[in-house]
Amino acid sequence: MSGIIQQELASRGVAQVLVFLRDSGPQTAAAAAAEQTTATSRLSKHFVESASSQAGELRATRRARARGGDASAVRFYPRLGVMLGTATREGIAALRADERVADVAGAPSISLIRPTAKASAKLAQTTTWGLDALNVPKLWKQGLDGRGVVVGHLDTGVDGKHPALREAIQSFAEFDELGREVTPAPEPFDSDDHGTHTAATIAARAVQGRHVGVAPAAKLASAVVIEGGEVVARVLGGMEWSLGQGARVLNMSLGFRGWWEDFVVLTRVLRARGVLPVFAVGNEGPGTSRSPGNYAEAVSVGAHDESWRVADFSSSQRFQRKQDALVPDLVAPGVDVISAAPGGGYQSMNGSSMATPHVAGLAALLMQAAPKATVAQIERAILRSCRRPATMPQSRSNRGAPDAVRALAELGV
Repeated sequence: MSGIIQQELASRGVAQVLVFLRDSGPQTAAAAAAEQTTATSRLSKHFVESASSQAGELRATRRARARGGDASAVRFYPRLGVMLGTATREGIAALRADERVADVAGAPSISLIRPTAKASAKLAQTTTWGLDALNVPKLWKQGLDGRGVVVGHLDTGVDGKHPALREAIQSFAEFDELGREVTPAPEPFDSDDHGTHTAATIAARAVQGRHVGVAPAAKLASAVVIEGGEVVARVLGGMEWSLGQGARVLNMSLGFRGWWEDFVVLTRVLRARGVLPVFAVGNEGPGTSRSPGNYAEAVSVGAHDESWRVADFSSSQRFQRKQDALVPDLVAPGVDVISAAPGGGYQSMNGSSMATPHVAGLAALLMQAAPKATVAQIERAILRSCRRPATMPQSRSNRGAPDAVRALAELGV
């Protein structure tokens, strides 16, 4: 049983759990929907409404404030094939024993991977140092700018009025403290400044001939999922929504400290749905990492500076597993990264959060170049393009830094 589940049961008598349904294989959409409805209806009896859970407390608070519209004690995300709710030890045992259930996992506390430094900045150059380090402008000259590719962006939101982002947002959603999608959808906004920075690094349009975005014609499906409230429900809601928006890449600069297996199945589901998960590894330095950015199933991204040195804050860790034992998979520009700031200006930030959208944007360029390429093929091209200079110890950078030109060559297009 998951360590998180055991801890919650021991302390509160109930635990919030993720219940992954078995995939029944190829069938019509109608048949699959009917089967899922039947399964979730029968499994719902094993969940409980508990004041000891965060969701229960939040719902009680909403009722007390007469805000109405309570979320159900059990939530189902059909595209992900997962249920989220609170259960007792007996309920968890019953869920595990049910033939419709593939796995039961805990729901770790997720937080934003915040930048280690930030400052206001002016965009004086035509391209940022990060774009040049990745050799991205050379792909632009070949007509590759991410056009036709949607990148899922789960963060603090995005300033939709910023001149670099006004045309970059395909769709926007906000998930409230209970993980419910706010309707009607608000105009794109950033509840912090983190989301605007990461979004622009992925897909900002040029402003007065100056670029900060790797894929300046890609589209963003951006959602507010953090911070505050029942974050697991908010992130799951964002993942489910992103799949519905046709995202082919998912950028997340958030996670929970340490290695927890509970989100592994979700990462596998994303890949099975044709979505490349690109996740930040963390900012706690060597010997540390964050899940899901440390999963073998994700493209795990750390940070390097303009001198091709791994940033001191960039997490790295070795695990006792056969596949992808060392994280991150690679490092990308993550120090003194200039990108958009809410309100129309620019700012510089440091963090693996800043490195991750560089790689997500690169994936979008490659997907435009090879629309039929699989997630595994795109990932392989990025990883094989990496080179590790002498300034980057393998223990801190793994494969080293990616190169857009080499990645395109690896795709064979």
